[in-house]
Amino acid sequence: MIGGGGWYLAEEVLATSWEHDLSRLGNGIATVVQIHDPQCPKCRALQRETKDALESFGPDELQYLVASVRRTEGRAFAGAHRVNHVTLLLFDGQGNRRETLTGRYSAEALERIFRRHVKKHAGG
Repeated sequence: MIGGGGWYLAEEVLATSWEHDLSRLGNGIATVVQIHDPQCPKCRALQRETKDALESFGPDELQYLVASVRRTEGRAFAGAHRVNHVTLLLFDGQGNRRETLTGRYSAEALERIFRRHVKKHAGG
């Protein structure tokens, strides 16, 4: 029998795997990609604020992906975009980079930025 904690961990692994699937970029949904180092406190804080800001968006409105610099694909993605961790890249639905946010932001500030981004770039 799997306890509640085991189920939570299984769900967390699935969510993390889904978030790391960078092939979803350009699928018609505006996207936020976090360049992330899971061992960096500033990155973890930015991730919390980002996820809080994303709560007011539907899955077909704005998607969240993670390019971990601890993974080969994540390092390659960050290198291709010439950015470091503690960075959010905002893409339109066609996968074109539209904005770069570096450093920490509050959830409230991110929600405003994301809302403006979705309004301007949803679907392409």
